Amino acid sequence: MARRPLVMGNWKLNGSKAFTQELIAGLNAELAGVSGCDVAIAPPVMYLAEAEKALVGSQIALGAQNVDVNVQGAFTGDISTAMLKDFGAKYIIIGHSERRTYHKESDEFIAKKFAALKEAGLVPVLCIGESEAENEAGKTEEVCARQIDAVINVLGVEAFNGAVIAYEPIWAIGTGKSATPAQAQAVHAFIRAHIAAKSQLVADQVIIQYGGSVNDANAAELFTQPDIDGALVGGASLKAPAFAAIVKAAAVAKN
Repeated sequence: MARRPLVMGNWKLNGSKAFTQELIAGLNAELAGVSGCDVAIAPPVMYLAEAEKALVGSQIALGAQNVDVNVQGAFTGDISTAMLKDFGAKYIIIGHSERRTYHKESDEFIAKKFAALKEAGLVPVLCIGESEAENEAGKTEEVCARQIDAVINVLGVEAFNGAVIAYEPIWAIGTGKSATPAQAQAVHAFIRAHIAAKSQLVADQVIIQYGGSVNDANAAELFTQPDIDGALVGGASLKAPAFAAIVKAAAVAKN
């Protein structure tokens, strides 16, 4: 079966109540009548209630940028799977390079988050990708394999059924540098083959997004690649016209 593309906006540490309402209203208007592509947004957790309200009747799914491994208890400042579900969130980003770098999150810890999301019936959006130094040292495939295997070794390859992988080369995030479509496709094909070595069925259905300076100018060409199933969008997701253009490009390229 053909994989349905997913374009997801990661708002990162941006927004306000008013911004959340305005951006979602803009997206609802821009995307009216657009089909053939799943769409999600991940505002800061503070604004999930505003977003949930603004998304009533919308085709846009709600997501979040992080989750904790604990379900409840004495864990000050953390957010549980149950809380995210309470707001109707579906797609949860884990393993983003900013969390790995600034919060020292290990592959093993991220695998625990993946397990918690699967147990709760939420969709993990697992970010993987190499640094500039690793890229230059030819270690891209090694890094991606290690980050995926952290999940497979604990949960088995079937854990990737109904999950999303976002390949985000760290050197391309927020830098304006994007991997060329051919470079991105080569890594996406490697990721799918790496999973296929354990299960072709799982590999065929897993959504692999590209992330890293995706914008309305380069999206269409990225989406023509056979193993790129959409995008995890940063800066461009904060502007309704730019984000909508990316969604429309995916809908056209994959249908």
